[in-house]
Amino acid sequence: MIRRRTFYETVTGYLFILPMLVLTMTLVVIPIVLSGVISFTDWNFIAGMGGLNIVGWDNYMELFRDEAFHRSLRNNTVLIAVVPVSMFIAMVLAALINKGTYFKSFFKVIYFMPFISSIVAIALLWRVLFHPNSGPINGFLRSIGIDHPPMWLADPNYALMAVMIIMIWTSLGFNMIIYLAGLQGIPKDLYEAAEVDGASPIRQFFKITLPMLSPTTFFLLITGVVGSFKVFDLIMVLTNGGPAGSTSVIVFYLYEEAFVNLESGYASAMGIVLLILILFITLIQWVGQKKWVNY
Repeated sequence: MIRRRTFYETVTGYLFILPMLVLTMTLVVIPIVLSGVISFTDWNFIAGMGGLNIVGWDNYMELFRDEAFHRSLRNNTVLIAVVPVSMFIAMVLAALINKGTYFKSFFKVIYFMPFISSIVAIALLWRVLFHPNSGPINGFLRSIGIDHPPMWLADPNYALMAVMIIMIWTSLGFNMIIYLAGLQGIPKDLYEAAEVDGASPIRQFFKITLPMLSPTTFFLLITGVVGSFKVFDLIMVLTNGGPAGSTSVIVFYLYEEAFVNLESGYASAMGIVLLILILFITLIQWVGQKKWVNY
């Protein structure tokens, strides 16, 4: 009787995960395998299967020589800096809102609004703010004595920095809400015991709050770094990779090669390299978290 019940429970469990398993295989695993196969060809989707020629490792060797790919990879590496900056500001805001008594919901909504707003609207808004001649940011810089402020999105030296500022602004709300949930899960008696022992608020923050928030920080770090490699829509709408390729990232360059230049094989090789890079960075973070994350 017990064996039959265990059997039915096992079958029920597998039936529950079956739809997700089928979708994951169909939409994730099989496309990755096919992309890996295509990366060894010079195929493009316009020519059909008849235009499929095996080129071996040529696409991967070309990536090592492609200066545009190197520039996109460097830009992606720089964009990772957005993650710790955004997390630090979000943690400070979450701590302040969690301590505050009034208007908590109001500030949560205000900071969360950019995260749920349309990326097109955000791009248009920041285009106005960063306008070289009539934008309010340069207007403020001129008012404090800076006669030649940056051209921001029109300057190859400042365009990526402008994109990073927008990325920090849009991710603040999500990070802050996650940190708020983490803060509210810390037992109050830990702080009460620390106060009895004479610990200052700063010491409580570093000895209680930060360690107890380490799982939340690890979650935001993993998702943030992976998300920084997936940024596409903001680049597409705001700068289209320019000026002079200064804001191009791997996903945007992959899109150009696949759908503009019709180099599906080369774009697939780029996608496989990106996948391996993200898996490698995630593995490093996963191994490193054992030394600083407290569960």
